[in-house]
Amino acid sequence: MTNVTMPSAAGDQSGEAPLVKATDLHRSYGATVAVDGVSFELRRGEILGFLGPNGAGKSTTLKILTGTIAADSGSALISGINIEESPLEARKRFGYLPESLPFYWEMSVGDYLRFIGKARGLGGDHLRRRVDEVIDLLGLGRMRWRTTGALSKGFRQRVGLAQALIHDPEILILDEPTNGLDPQQIIEVRALIQNLANTRAIIFSTHILQEIAEICTRIMVIHSGKLVADAKPGELSGETSDGWEVVISGADISGTDWRRLSLEKAGSIRGGEHLLTYRGSGTPDITAIEAAARETSATLLEVRRPRKTLESAYLELTGMAAKGRGGGR
Repeated sequence: MTNVTMPSAAGDQSGEAPLVKATDLHRSYGATVAVDGVSFELRRGEILGFLGPNGAGKSTTLKILTGTIAADSGSALISGINIEESPLEARKRFGYLPESLPFYWEMSVGDYLRFIGKARGLGGDHLRRRVDEVIDLLGLGRMRWRTTGALSKGFRQRVGLAQALIHDPEILILDEPTNGLDPQQIIEVRALIQNLANTRAIIFSTHILQEIAEICTRIMVIHSGKLVADAKPGELSGETSDGWEVVISGADISGTDWRRLSLEKAGSIRGGEHLLTYRGSGTPDITAIEAAARETSATLLEVRRPRKTLESAYLELTGMAAKGRGGGR
């Protein structure tokens, strides 16, 4: 795993035991390694963004955690319960929204949620109350008596979230939860997930970087079945420790030979501001740069470390991982 690994991400909570604990998970499909030694812990209050390209091993890892498939080796504990040894007991503790949720198309939304609630052990007044609560929470009131087969993709996704919440679990495992939603619905679901995390642990799988940046307290990047990063969002992006950038303000800075100061023009940032990259050793000579800027009636605005975006960090991490073996799902 890369240097951005942050063991304190799972350990800076209270002394409470982790709600999810994966230890050295492995899973192969024939000769294809889908999950290769994945280990992590997740505690209450955390929203873990599980990020990776298609085929990285995200869905396979989630299927192991939810007991949909078994790991070849390793263990997954849900609220301290081994999912493989006691699947029924473990499943009471989490709600799961898979990437493709099976529906009974002839059932109304209300009947479907009652059916799922009964399957999760709810009954009587408690079941009726929970159906009402999740319908209200997900804005499904107008769709309550409509069959699931007649719903738009966005409303089906809301029903999927409702069924994951019906038994009020302390862990939510969400595979692409905003898939198919319109922009306003995406904003609403993000806010809902953040509110739910106050009393729960949430795993949020996606390939959309903006989703991760918006709501997650922690990011894991998986590629070719291996975890290549585990960090807070700000630790993957932000200022780097390598190199320097210089920002000059001026209409035209071409009248100065910047190469004598080991500077190379990298492009324009916005109107009248130019970015130069420092190619020398040590630190740039600020006094000399200021003097050179004045030669073209320009002004030195800033000398800074380059900034790494979440996108560039992600591409760098998955590029490094691609050198390894495997090919997850």
